[in-house]
Amino acid sequence: MDLGIKGKKALICASSQGLGRGCAEALAGAGVNVILNGRTADVLENTASELRAKYDVTVEAVAADVATENGRLALIKAAQGVDILVNNAGGPPPGLWSDWSRDDFIAALDANMLAPIAMMTALLPGMIDKRWGRVVNITSQSVKAPIPQLGLSNSARAGLTGYVAGTSRQVAQFGVNINNMLPGIHATNRATSLDEGVSKAQGISMEEARENREATIPAHRYGTPDEFGATCAFLCSQHAGFIVGQNVVLDGGAVNATI
Repeated sequence: MDLGIKGKKALICASSQGLGRGCAEALAGAGVNVILNGRTADVLENTASELRAKYDVTVEAVAADVATENGRLALIKAAQGVDILVNNAGGPPPGLWSDWSRDDFIAALDANMLAPIAMMTALLPGMIDKRWGRVVNITSQSVKAPIPQLGLSNSARAGLTGYVAGTSRQVAQFGVNINNMLPGIHATNRATSLDEGVSKAQGISMEEARENREATIPAHRYGTPDEFGATCAFLCSQHAGFIVGQNVVLDGGAVNATI
C-alpha cells in the first residue's frame, strides 16, 4: 500500500533502537525523511548509517535526552517544519508503591507526560499552518490495564492519554491527527530488562521467564519492532485522516477488554 507520505519529514524520539527504531524504519521505508534521536551518540549514529544505506531518504541524527529541557530544545530546533512527530521515551523502572518518592514521580512525569506535551506544544503550530500533520505517542498497554509494578509508568502515561483526548479533538479540524500506540511486551531491550527482573526475583532462567510471560499472551509470543513500526507508519499516512484521539493497543491480545 502506498501510504501517500513520501517526501514528508518526521521526528522520531528515542529511535536509535527498540520500538522507536521500528517506527523510523517503517517511515523511512515509506519515503519519509527522518530525524532520529537517542541519548547515546555512537548507537544513534550506527542506526542512522544503517538507515541511510538502506533507504533513499534523508536521515539526520540528534543526540539528546528528550526528558531534559536542553534535549528538547535541541530536538525542537532540528525539527522545525516537520510533518510527523513520534513521541517516545524509555519507561521508568518497576517497583512497589512503597518504593517511590515525589522525586520519582516527577521524573516519570517529565519523561513520559510533560516531555511529549512540550514537543507537541512546540511543533503542532507548524502542522496547523500547513493544514496537515500526524502525531503518534508511544505509551503502554498499562493505560488500558494498569500493571501493578509499573505504577510510575501507569500514572504518567495515563496523564498523557487524558491530554491527548482533548487536544486531538481541537486540532483535527486543521488536518492534524494525534493518536496513541499502546504496546504490550515486544522483543526489545525493555523486555529483556523486565525478564531479567523476573528471573532474579523468582530464581529461574531468562528463557523460563520469557516462556512464562509468553504463556500469558494469547498470541503466545512477543511482538516485533517491525510490526509495531508498520502500524505507526499507517497512523501517519494519508489513509488515517479520520482516526482521531484513539488508543491503539498492540499487545497480542493480552488486555482482555471488550472496548
